[in-house]
Amino acid sequence: MAGEPQVGTWLNLGSPFSAEMAGLAGFAWVLIDREHGSGDEKDVAMQILGAQCGGAAAIVRVSGIDAAEIKRVLDWGPAGVMVPSIDTAEQAGRVMRAVRIPPLGERGAASSTRASGYGFTYEEYLREANGRLVTMLQIESALAVSNCAAIAAIDGVDVLFVGPTDLSISMGVTDASDAFGTALATVADAARGAGKAAGILARTVEQAEIYRSLGYSVIAIGSDRGLLAKGFGSLAVKMRAGAAVRNL
Repeated sequence: MAGEPQVGTWLNLGSPFSAEMAGLAGFAWVLIDREHGSGDEKDVAMQILGAQCGGAAAIVRVSGIDAAEIKRVLDWGPAGVMVPSIDTAEQAGRVMRAVRIPPLGERGAASSTRASGYGFTYEEYLREANGRLVTMLQIESALAVSNCAAIAAIDGVDVLFVGPTDLSISMGVTDASDAFGTALATVADAARGAGKAAGILARTVEQAEIYRSLGYSVIAIGSDRGLLAKGFGSLAVKMRAGAAVRNL
């Protein structure tokens, strides 16, 4: 995913309809959130279907380095996974062993899963899965920043993805501080040096442009939960204001 900007959005509501709409709206990828999202396992599977129907690549953020969870998620056939809170190269290596099937990893494969076309494309999946699946590792602490070059060097890691809120809290600074900006540049440089992509979650279009200027090419903006709350709130305020005017 290095190179051309890849713009995505966050899915927290557990709805396959949100996932499909995001794809139809033109987002290249969606992040289905199992760490902070509302959906359960079955909801995640349906969101993958919805995203793919809308034309977006589905990335699932798992709750942590859990080989069993990663295997179940990948059996549903997403484009890849995001793993939060990766602080060391050793942890990154554990993720890659959980993501990849032998001989490069330890993930078991089954011939009847959705990922392998319910058996129709099983042999193709065995040949191509290790090279095709996208693995995003989240850089969310000061320790992770200090180790980001070693994390990026791990074979199979595709994206170093900064979680700006957790990273700024870990550093004890705001995301507008010079120290935070230096950390972002460090991560982007590490990714570029390893031939990998740097990714981040942006709050605004203006912020996304700043991140792009630093070398971030995998950028997520907004979420179904946030956009719905903002839209409801804005509409309600306008309606209340209109009612107040009419009652004068």
